[in-house]
Amino acid sequence: MSRVLVPLAEGFEEIEAVTVVDVLRRAGIEVHTASLDGPRVTGSHGVTVLADKALDAVVADEYDMVVLPGGMPGAEHIKNDPRVISLLRRFAAEGRYTAAICAAPSVLAHAGLLEERAATSFPGFLNANSAPGIRLREEAVVVDGKVVTSRGAGTAMEFGLALIGLLEGAEVRQRVAERLQRAKD
Repeated sequence: MSRVLVPLAEGFEEIEAVTVVDVLRRAGIEVHTASLDGPRVTGSHGVTVLADKALDAVVADEYDMVVLPGGMPGAEHIKNDPRVISLLRRFAAEGRYTAAICAAPSVLAHAGLLEERAATSFPGFLNANSAPGIRLREEAVVVDGKVVTSRGAGTAMEFGLALIGLLEGAEVRQRVAERLQRAKD
């Protein structure tokens, strides 16, 4: 079974965090939310959640992927946390997945993980100067090797499904997608 870590900081985007956690769990993926500070974390729209664990309690644990929700000032808090930056760099060095949505791809850029990669974000959070050789895209989800980025709250479901496909395969992704009864394009 795959394991995913989702760090939560004050001001995170609720749709991006909760949707991704929910969709991944529907696929049987073990997901832990980890707060940067206390156990209760309030999102950018006033929704308070109880994190599964404290970041310090899980930072050394083994996970297959770390997923950063966006939202402001949540993404900025994550960017300024040396534990998260160290974790991201370790995952990249070990060939594990790093994923971010909305404003959070800027955290991946700050950690040096978007150099010479294709990526997307909420408009304005990445630009040609964000990382050497970055190739900006406008797709809902961009996968470049072990780095996955997405646009924002409206792409959270597609982002979560893409992560399932990477971790558990196309069959599991399709099974979960069918049960969600999403609108057809």
